[in-house]
Amino acid sequence: MAVIETRPVARDWTASRDVLGAKIALICGDHLVSYLRDDFAHIPNPGQWDLPGGESEPGETALDCALRETHEEFGIRVPAASVVHADRFHKYQPQRIAGVFFVARIPPALVEAIVFGEEGQRWEMMGVPRFIAHPNAVPEL
Repeated sequence: MAVIETRPVARDWTASRDVLGAKIALICGDHLVSYLRDDFAHIPNPGQWDLPGGESEPGETALDCALRETHEEFGIRVPAASVVHADRFHKYQPQRIAGVFFVARIPPALVEAIVFGEEGQRWEMMGVPRFIAHPNAVPEL
């Protein structure tokens, strides 16, 4: 079983409205929810493995963005109380933007409830070390 080190949630990042997006690693045991992005030239990171997330809507907090995107992309509602880590990250393609990276622990029942949406080619519960080392994962993660 992989060990996931976490720090307490930094409340300032959770409530941040000065970022353009958010990503969230949904951890169940020693695996995480990942998906293979569509392979369209007009989108960032086409055909790469990614985590739930996206751009913030006007007035939305970073955490609200991550939870909304998770629901839109995977059909599940992750409780905010499941978040065990938050920190800032920067995405550099196609331009540099600031975002917040969250980690949440979810139960197997939530994984079983996933209904994959219309974005992406497929989803997979991927081992954390495999995702981190994957040569075709989104580089900022």
